[in-house]
Amino acid sequence: MTKLIFITGGVVSSVGKGIVSSSLASLLKLSNYKVRIRKLDPYLNIDPGTMNPSQHGEVFVTDDGAETDMDLGHYERFTGIISKKSDNITSGKVYEEVLRKERKGEYLGSTVQVIPHVTDEIKKFIKKDLKSEDFVICEIGGTVGDIESLPFLEALRQLRNELGKFKTLFIHVTFVPFISSANEFKTKPTQHSVKELLGLGIQPDILLCRTESKFNKESRQKISLFCNLSLDSVIMVENAKSIYEVPLKLFNEGAMEQIYSHFNIKKRNKIKLGLWERFLKKFKNLQDEVSVAIVGKYTNLSESYKSLNEALFHSGIYNNSTVNISWIDSRKLKK
Repeated sequence: MTKLIFITGGVVSSVGKGIVSSSLASLLKLSNYKVRIRKLDPYLNIDPGTMNPSQHGEVFVTDDGAETDMDLGHYERFTGIISKKSDNITSGKVYEEVLRKERKGEYLGSTVQVIPHVTDEIKKFIKKDLKSEDFVICEIGGTVGDIESLPFLEALRQLRNELGKFKTLFIHVTFVPFISSANEFKTKPTQHSVKELLGLGIQPDILLCRTESKFNKESRQKISLFCNLSLDSVIMVENAKSIYEVPLKLFNEGAMEQIYSHFNIKKRNKIKLGLWERFLKKFKNLQDEVSVAIVGKYTNLSESYKSLNEALFHSGIYNNSTVNISWIDSRKLKK
C-alpha cells in the first residue's frame, strides 16, 4: 500500500518545505522507489495563474497545461518526475468542487460543512490518480497557525486516524533562530509550533530544524524533550550554499534512516548518491563565467522567474560556467 508523507512548516514562512519535499523525493527515487509529490495550497485562488509573481513567485506550467505553484518546478528539477495537473490543489479548487456538488444535489440536502465535506474533498485529492506509487509526499503550503490551512491539517489528522501510524508520516520543518546577543539558539519558537500542531491532533514524527549553523546536542535534547520526540527524530538542517546540497545534508543527518524506521521498512534499497555527488563536484569547480541580461516586469523578486533562473544555472553547469544574471526592469526602459 502507498505510504503518505506529510510535510508542514512552522515558525516562519519560506522555511524550505518545497526543497525538503524535493530532496526526500529524490532520495527515495534514487533508492528505486516509485514516488509522487503533491502541493496543497491554502489560498482561495483557484490556481496561481492570476496571482502577481512579485507576491507569490512564478507560475509553473505543467506538461498537461495546468498553472501551478512554483514548488512543482522544484519537484521536477530534483527528481525528474513530471508533475501533473492533479499534483496541485488550492482551497479555491476544493471549495469550488464542494459547491458544485451542493448545487447538483449530490449531498442530498445535507448541511454542507468543512467537516466532513471539505476535508473529504482534500483527502480525495491526496489519494486520487495514483498508480502503485510506493510513496506520496504532500507538502502543505503556509505556516502552521494560519487559519487558512486548518481544513488541510484536519484532513491529514483524519488520514492518520484512518490509515494508521505506519502508513502515514508527519515531518514538521521549523526554524531555530540564533540570538547573537545571548549567544545561543532559541528553541521556544519550535516548541510553540509543535504545540500548535498538537492542539490540532497531530504529533510530528520527525522534526527538521533549519539553522544558520550547527547547534549543540543540548539544544536538540531540549527540543526532543519538550516536543515529545526521540533525539534521533530531531534532525538539524544547516543553511546550504546551494539548494542542491540539501539531499546529501538530509541523508548525512539520518533523515532516510528515520523514514525507513517509522514505516518499518527492513529491506532497504541502496541509495545511489553518486548523481548528487557528481553534480555538486562540478558545481563547485566551474572554470568559466558568462553574463546574461534579462528584461522583465517582476524583477523585484528573483523567484518571479525561478524556472528561467534554474535553466540558466543548469546550462552553466553543463557548460562548466558560472552564469551571472543582470535583471532589467522593463518598466524603466524608454521607447
